[in-house]
Amino acid sequence: QAQLVESGGGMVQAGGSLRLSCVDSSPMFSTYARGWFRQAPGTDREFVAAIGWKNDKTYYADDVKGRFTMSKDNAKDTIYLQMNSLKPEDTAVYYCAAYRYATTRSVNSVGYWGQGTRVTVSS
Repeated sequence: QAQLVESGGGMVQAGGSLRLSCVDSSPMFSTYARGWFRQAPGTDREFVAAIGWKNDKTYYADDVKGRFTMSKDNAKDTIYLQMNSLKPEDTAVYYCAAYRYATTRSVNSVGYWGQGTRVTVSS
């Protein structure tokens, strides 16, 4: 069964850093773009970052650009989201996602989701 499993969430003070990881369980995901979305309480799930499966090109939401960096390690079947200069408004559950096109930012286009990992940033 194809699965995505996130880890690395936690609590941090504003200005701090966290690194999220997402391991996939199937070779199928090697030809999928991979992304991170997040959902804060009472809000819709929103796009954060993505990386293409073929050329490793990255895409970011405007409010995380310059603070978050997405990368992948194909040998470990793992993607990462390095989050620096965290702000209280970054508090959310972060979800790993797999889908066809890295330029996609719609949750409706995501084929596979992880279970989510919670990030809490205190002021």
